[in-house]
Amino acid sequence: MRITIDQLMDRAMGRTREPEYGRLYAAFGSNLNIQQMSIRCPDAEVVGTSRLENHKLMFCGRTGGAVATVVPAKGSYVPLLLWSLTPEDEWALDRYEGVPTLYRKEMITVRHRGVPTDALIYIMNEGRPYGEPGQGYLNVICEGYQSVRFDLQILRKALADSVYLSRRKA
Repeated sequence: MRITIDQLMDRAMGRTREPEYGRLYAAFGSNLNIQQMSIRCPDAEVVGTSRLENHKLMFCGRTGGAVATVVPAKGSYVPLLLWSLTPEDEWALDRYEGVPTLYRKEMITVRHRGVPTDALIYIMNEGRPYGEPGQGYLNVICEGYQSVRFDLQILRKALADSVYLSRRKA
């Protein structure tokens, strides 16, 4: 196996570019739900968990139809489920997430297997008000949190903060 100079530099710096198993994707909302992802992205595989530091989970959009996003928040974190995606999976997620109208794609650095690694994340575009998600959507996220044993208090706080801020601005 040949190793390029870039790969050697990445190893020396403790980073990987693209994981050997496909594009790494960091899910924080409804895509935590393994059953839902198996339908939407049949070739995607869970490869681990991580955290998005100094961010918090929130819900934005019209009340009753708000969806999850992450926003900067010093001292907070958002739990992430890491998926390996094929190009077809990523294309399916782009459509589901409404890229580029509703969400945009960004690359973040997460710790995976103890190593800082680049991962794709979908972040909602600015300008949408905070709001309350529908019960069905919230249940899908809750099932995801429970299946990977994430702290449900993070989800409860996101809901409470989003509803509070949506009513304060109304």
